[in-house]
Amino acid sequence: MFDNFSLPAILISYVALLFSLSVHEASHATAAFLLEDRTAQRLGRMTLNPIAHMDPIGTFLFPIIGMSTGIPFIGWAKPVPVNPVNLTRRLRMKTSYAMVAFAGPASNLVLSLLFFFITVFLIKASVPDLKEQNILFESALSGYAGIERLGTISSQTVLIALSGQCILINMGLAIFNMLPLGPLDGASVLRAFIPDPWLPRYDRLQPYMQIALLILVFTGLFRIILYPIFMFLIGILGLLQTVFLG
Repeated sequence: MFDNFSLPAILISYVALLFSLSVHEASHATAAFLLEDRTAQRLGRMTLNPIAHMDPIGTFLFPIIGMSTGIPFIGWAKPVPVNPVNLTRRLRMKTSYAMVAFAGPASNLVLSLLFFFITVFLIKASVPDLKEQNILFESALSGYAGIERLGTISSQTVLIALSGQCILINMGLAIFNMLPLGPLDGASVLRAFIPDPWLPRYDRLQPYMQIALLILVFTGLFRIILYPIFMFLIGILGLLQTVFLG
């Protein structure tokens, strides 16, 4: 079970996950603040400090177990408290709440793109050869393990590994959180598009959706469901790689 255990790989993956989760939750809190709900801001959740967002099980135990053993666990942080009643009256309540929900996955997509450019910059600054640049980029997407396989461990390549890991982790968080299953963000986003007469029935389904989510996570089936979307985004990265690395 621990054959692939690598402390540097775990540390790099965990740092990338912790930062990505912090941005995700801070984005929820900031969106709520901008839409006039100060609940999260008063509780200190409008911050990138990971301590404010850490959940002992979701942000520490499960990710470490998953990274150490390969078991398909995924991390999460403490939910950001939002009081829909306080949200701006300029929009419908369900629309404002959906915007707060969407802010988290959207921030992860932006981070994924940002770290793509950071990775490309670091690679161009480290390796002059075009072929080696492309190999290094593809290896960086596997994090430290990919760089380790190349046998080119240095302070620069460790940074590249961290940046590459941030690309995939943020991409994964964005896709996963947009599943329309409570309590994921996608359920609140979808709710904004459901006609009002259907909302009570939709809300009654959420406990069953949570059970479905647990089954998907603990069986690893969510990876199979999300794989086509993930590969589509990887394909877009491949096109960007061709543009910026040749």
